[in-house]
Amino acid sequence: MDLTFTLAPEAEPEAAEAARKLFAGPVTFVKGVVALDGLPPGDRVEVCFAGRSNVGKSSLINALTGRKALARASNTPGRTQEINFFALGEARYLVDLPGYGHAEAPKAIVARWQALLRAYLSGRASLRRAFVLIDARHGVKTADEEIMVLLDRAAVPFEVVLTKADKIPARDRPALIAGVGAALARHPAAFPEMVLTSSEIGEGIATLRAVIAGLE
Repeated sequence: MDLTFTLAPEAEPEAAEAARKLFAGPVTFVKGVVALDGLPPGDRVEVCFAGRSNVGKSSLINALTGRKALARASNTPGRTQEINFFALGEARYLVDLPGYGHAEAPKAIVARWQALLRAYLSGRASLRRAFVLIDARHGVKTADEEIMVLLDRAAVPFEVVLTKADKIPARDRPALIAGVGAALARHPAAFPEMVLTSSEIGEGIATLRAVIAGLE
Protein backbone atom coordinates (compact mmCIF):
# COMPACT_ATOMS: atom_id res chain seq x y z
CA MET A 1 0.00 0.00 0.00
CA ASP A 2 1.26 3.43 -0.91
CA LEU A 3 -0.13 5.21 2.13
CA THR A 4 1.36 7.40 4.80
CA PHE A 5 0.11 6.56 8.29
CA THR A 6 -0.05 9.56 10.57
CA LEU A 7 -1.68 10.59 13.83
CA ALA A 8 -5.30 11.68 13.52
CA PRO A 9 -5.63 15.47 13.82
CA GLU A 10 -7.54 17.04 16.67
CA ALA A 11 -11.22 17.46 15.90
CA GLU A 12 -12.66 20.83 14.98
CA PRO A 13 -14.25 22.51 18.03
CA GLU A 14 -17.83 21.94 16.85
CA ALA A 15 -17.24 18.24 16.15
CA ALA A 16 -15.35 17.80 19.42
CA GLU A 17 -18.21 19.34 21.40
CA ALA A 18 -20.82 17.18 19.65
CA ALA A 19 -18.74 14.09 20.45
CA ARG A 20 -18.31 15.17 24.06
CA LYS A 21 -22.08 15.51 24.45
CA LEU A 22 -22.65 12.11 22.86
CA PHE A 23 -20.31 10.34 25.26
CA ALA A 24 -21.58 12.35 28.23
CA GLY A 25 -25.09 11.07 27.51
CA PRO A 26 -26.57 7.66 28.25
CA VAL A 27 -24.15 4.73 27.98
CA THR A 28 -25.41 1.39 29.23
CA PHE A 29 -24.25 -2.21 29.27
CA VAL A 30 -26.54 -4.25 27.01
CA LYS A 31 -25.29 -7.82 27.22
CA GLY A 32 -22.33 -10.17 27.08
CA VAL A 33 -22.47 -12.51 24.12
CA VAL A 34 -20.95 -16.01 24.09
CA ALA A 35 -22.50 -17.28 20.82
CA LEU A 36 -23.55 -15.70 17.53
CA ASP A 37 -27.24 -16.34 18.18
CA GLY A 38 -26.97 -14.05 21.20
CA LEU A 39 -25.93 -10.97 19.23
CA PRO A 40 -28.26 -7.97 19.55
CA PRO A 41 -29.98 -6.76 16.36
CA GLY A 42 -27.58 -5.03 13.99
CA ASP A 43 -29.80 -1.97 13.76
CA ARG A 44 -27.34 0.74 14.77
CA VAL A 45 -23.84 1.97 13.98
CA GLU A 46 -21.32 -0.30 15.68
CA VAL A 47 -17.63 0.03 16.50
CA CYS A 48 -15.53 -2.57 18.26
CA PHE A 49 -12.34 -2.54 20.28
CA ALA A 50 -9.81 -5.34 19.86
CA GLY A 51 -6.44 -5.77 21.51
CA ARG A 52 -4.04 -8.08 23.26
CA SER A 53 -4.88 -9.03 26.80
CA ASN A 54 -4.21 -6.18 29.24
CA VAL A 55 -3.58 -3.61 26.49
CA GLY A 56 -6.01 -1.28 28.26
CA LYS A 57 -9.32 -1.82 26.42
CA SER A 58 -11.49 -1.55 29.52
CA SER A 59 -9.63 1.53 30.72
CA LEU A 60 -10.02 3.17 27.31
CA ILE A 61 -13.75 2.49 27.14
CA ASN A 62 -14.17 3.87 30.65
CA ALA A 63 -12.16 6.99 29.74
CA LEU A 64 -14.18 7.55 26.55
CA THR A 65 -17.47 7.35 28.41
CA GLY A 66 -16.32 9.12 31.57
CA ARG A 67 -17.39 6.15 33.68
CA LYS A 68 -15.02 4.54 36.15
CA ALA A 69 -16.31 1.00 35.90
CA LEU A 70 -18.52 0.66 32.82
CA ALA A 71 -16.11 -1.86 31.34
CA ARG A 72 -14.50 -4.13 33.89
CA ALA A 73 -10.78 -4.80 33.68
CA SER A 74 -9.28 -8.09 34.76
CA ASN A 75 -5.84 -8.63 36.23
CA THR A 76 -5.78 -12.09 34.67
CA PRO A 77 -4.93 -12.09 30.93
CA GLY A 78 -7.62 -13.74 28.84
CA ARG A 79 -10.27 -13.63 31.58
CA THR A 80 -12.81 -11.78 29.41
CA GLN A 81 -14.44 -14.42 27.21
CA GLU A 82 -17.53 -12.55 26.04
CA ILE A 83 -18.27 -9.94 23.40
CA ASN A 84 -19.64 -7.12 25.52
CA PHE A 85 -22.10 -4.65 24.00
CA PHE A 86 -22.65 -1.14 25.34
CA ALA A 87 -25.35 1.19 23.99
CA LEU A 88 -24.01 4.68 23.27
CA GLY A 89 -27.09 6.85 23.06
CA GLU A 90 -29.85 5.47 20.87
CA ALA A 91 -27.95 4.92 17.62
CA ARG A 92 -24.57 3.32 18.41
CA TYR A 93 -22.99 0.30 20.02
CA LEU A 94 -19.54 0.17 21.56
CA VAL A 95 -18.31 -3.43 21.50
CA ASP A 96 -15.56 -4.76 23.75
CA LEU A 97 -14.04 -7.88 22.20
CA PRO A 98 -12.22 -10.61 24.16
CA GLY A 99 -8.51 -9.94 24.58
CA TYR A 100 -6.26 -12.08 22.43
CA GLY A 101 -2.82 -13.49 23.11
CA HIS A 102 -1.41 -14.89 26.37
CA ALA A 103 -4.81 -16.16 27.46
CA GLU A 104 -4.60 -18.00 30.76
CA ALA A 105 -7.55 -20.30 30.11
CA PRO A 106 -8.02 -23.89 28.92
CA LYS A 107 -7.24 -24.32 25.23
CA ALA A 108 -10.76 -25.45 24.39
CA ILE A 109 -12.22 -22.27 25.89
CA VAL A 110 -9.65 -20.11 24.10
CA ALA A 111 -10.47 -21.81 20.79
CA ARG A 112 -14.21 -21.32 21.33
CA TRP A 113 -14.06 -17.59 21.98
CA GLN A 114 -11.52 -17.05 19.19
CA ALA A 115 -13.94 -18.76 16.80
CA LEU A 116 -16.70 -16.46 18.07
CA LEU A 117 -14.46 -13.46 17.48
CA ARG A 118 -13.73 -14.52 13.90
CA ALA A 119 -17.40 -15.15 13.17
CA TYR A 120 -18.42 -11.78 14.61
CA LEU A 121 -15.85 -9.83 12.62
CA SER A 122 -16.65 -11.66 9.41
CA GLY A 123 -20.42 -11.36 9.53
CA ARG A 124 -21.50 -8.18 11.30
CA ALA A 125 -22.85 -5.85 8.60
CA SER A 126 -23.48 -3.01 11.07
CA LEU A 127 -19.81 -2.91 12.13
CA ARG A 128 -18.40 0.35 10.76
CA ARG A 129 -14.87 0.22 12.15
CA ALA A 130 -12.67 -1.86 14.40
CA PHE A 131 -10.21 -0.12 16.66
CA VAL A 132 -7.12 -2.24 17.20
CA LEU A 133 -5.39 -1.25 20.42
CA ILE A 134 -1.60 -1.39 20.48
CA ASP A 135 0.47 -0.82 23.62
CA ALA A 136 2.67 2.18 22.78
CA ARG A 137 5.50 0.71 24.84
CA HIS A 138 5.71 -2.44 22.73
CA GLY A 139 4.45 -1.66 19.21
CA VAL A 140 2.90 -4.24 16.90
CA LYS A 141 3.28 -7.85 18.05
CA THR A 142 2.55 -11.15 16.30
CA ALA A 143 -0.89 -11.44 17.88
CA ASP A 144 -1.73 -7.95 16.60
CA GLU A 145 -0.67 -8.92 13.09
CA GLU A 146 -2.97 -11.93 13.27
CA ILE A 147 -6.03 -9.86 14.16
CA MET A 148 -5.16 -7.37 11.40
CA VAL A 149 -4.99 -10.18 8.85
CA LEU A 150 -8.38 -11.38 10.05
CA LEU A 151 -9.80 -7.88 9.60
CA ASP A 152 -8.27 -7.68 6.12
CA ARG A 153 -9.93 -10.95 5.14
CA ALA A 154 -13.26 -9.82 6.61
CA ALA A 155 -12.96 -6.45 4.80
CA VAL A 156 -13.55 -4.62 8.08
CA PRO A 157 -11.85 -1.20 8.13
CA PHE A 158 -9.67 -0.85 11.22
CA GLU A 159 -7.84 1.99 12.90
CA VAL A 160 -5.00 1.60 15.36
CA VAL A 161 -5.30 3.20 18.78
CA LEU A 162 -2.00 3.42 20.64
CA THR A 163 -2.57 3.07 24.38
CA LYS A 164 -0.52 4.02 27.44
CA ALA A 165 1.11 6.99 25.69
CA ASP A 166 1.99 8.48 29.08
CA LYS A 167 4.44 5.61 29.57
CA ILE A 168 6.75 6.59 26.72
CA PRO A 169 8.87 9.77 26.42
CA ALA A 170 8.03 12.29 23.71
CA ARG A 171 11.38 11.68 21.99
CA ASP A 172 10.38 8.07 21.28
CA ARG A 173 7.07 8.90 19.64
CA PRO A 174 8.28 9.57 16.06
CA ALA A 175 9.97 6.16 15.91
CA LEU A 176 6.86 4.52 17.38
CA ILE A 177 4.58 6.12 14.78
CA ALA A 178 6.95 5.18 11.95
CA GLY A 179 7.25 1.59 13.13
CA VAL A 180 3.52 1.07 13.55
CA GLY A 181 2.88 2.79 10.22
CA ALA A 182 5.27 0.43 8.47
CA ALA A 183 3.38 -2.54 9.90
CA LEU A 184 0.01 -1.09 8.89
CA ALA A 185 1.18 -0.54 5.31
CA ARG A 186 0.95 -4.30 4.81
CA HIS A 187 -2.78 -4.35 5.59
CA PRO A 188 -5.34 -3.22 3.02
CA ALA A 189 -8.09 -2.74 5.62
CA ALA A 190 -5.98 -0.33 7.71
CA PHE A 191 -7.26 3.24 8.00
CA PRO A 192 -4.39 5.68 7.30
CA GLU A 193 -4.58 7.43 10.66
CA MET A 194 -3.93 6.30 14.21
CA VAL A 195 -4.84 7.80 17.56
CA LEU A 196 -2.32 8.14 20.40
CA THR A 197 -4.08 7.85 23.76
CA SER A 198 -3.58 7.69 27.48
CA SER A 199 -6.50 6.70 29.68
CA GLU A 200 -4.51 7.90 32.69
CA ILE A 201 -4.09 11.53 31.61
CA GLY A 202 -6.81 11.79 28.96
CA GLU A 203 -4.53 12.30 25.98
CA GLY A 204 -6.23 11.57 22.66
CA ILE A 205 -9.60 10.76 24.25
CA ALA A 206 -11.40 13.75 22.70
CA THR A 207 -9.92 12.89 19.29
CA LEU A 208 -11.09 9.27 19.48
CA ARG A 209 -14.55 10.34 20.63
CA ALA A 210 -14.82 12.59 17.58
CA VAL A 211 -13.69 9.80 15.25
CA ILE A 212 -16.37 7.47 16.63
CA ALA A 213 -19.08 10.14 16.62
CA GLY A 214 -18.31 10.91 12.97
CA LEU A 215 -18.96 7.37 11.74
CA GLU A 216 -22.32 6.74 10.10
